[in-house]
Amino acid sequence: MSTLKELRTRITSVKSTRKITSAMKMVAAAKLRRAQEQAEAARPYAERMERMLGSLAASLKGSDGAPPLLAGSGDDKTHLVVVASSDRGLCGGFNVNIVRSARQLITQLSAEGKNVKVLCVGRKGNDQLKREYKSHIVDTIIDVGKPRLEFTQANTIGHRISTMFAEGEFDVCTLIYAKFQSAITQEVTRMQIVPFAIPETKEEEEEEEEAKGGIPAIYEFEPDEEEILADLLPRNLSVQIYRALLENAASEQGARMTAMDNATRNASDMIDDLTIFYNRTRQGVITKELIEIISGAEAL
Repeated sequence: MSTLKELRTRITSVKSTRKITSAMKMVAAAKLRRAQEQAEAARPYAERMERMLGSLAASLKGSDGAPPLLAGSGDDKTHLVVVASSDRGLCGGFNVNIVRSARQLITQLSAEGKNVKVLCVGRKGNDQLKREYKSHIVDTIIDVGKPRLEFTQANTIGHRISTMFAEGEFDVCTLIYAKFQSAITQEVTRMQIVPFAIPETKEEEEEEEEAKGGIPAIYEFEPDEEEILADLLPRNLSVQIYRALLENAASEQGARMTAMDNATRNASDMIDDLTIFYNRTRQGVITKELIEIISGAEAL
């Protein structure tokens, strides 16, 4: 049985832990507000750019003049999986869910006989994946977003991926990140960024237009589509990476706020249980001492 001193020490320790988790929850809530605003502000631009490139790419896909980032390398033997995670822990299942999706994709591609390479953006993704797939990891990029997440950091990652593709190091690139829904919900998303995948919404809009008997819109471009795509596709790659990093940042803070809130609640419940147990133990000790005193007095 624990002594009263041990119980007091444990209660004090749990109270200190509760103060830390409560403070971390407040910090995560403040950061979440800013990260959520940035993520929501970046969505319209990224979606419109993707839609506009889809209109351009639809007419060129499969043609001889299509840029490499649209046409691809002509093969799909080597896949690059970009795993966007966080550098810090204590954020619930945020990193676990992203890594689980990456493991499933790597296992699936390996079973199909593909050569898989992994580029980790964030320390936690590397820490979890290197246990099983250390030979697949080509590099790990850490401290993204310090002191603040900016487009230049995403542009550097995009340029790195473009260079690897130009040098023939991979054929298809898939980005895995967590799309922010709310502080409680984060949706793990896989997005093919190389070669550029025409959004399904664009194809659905054209099918609906044809079903209604209408004629899809015809666009005229100046300069021609090839030149525009050659300039915009690398930029779109950086934009989509930047959007994914912003979504990840908001998802991380939301998951951390929720995790710290649960930890604070659990600490409070543990303090209540320990306090009740401490009072019962203390009452037992007092009762025992009284019995010993009374027994001693009667013996005299």
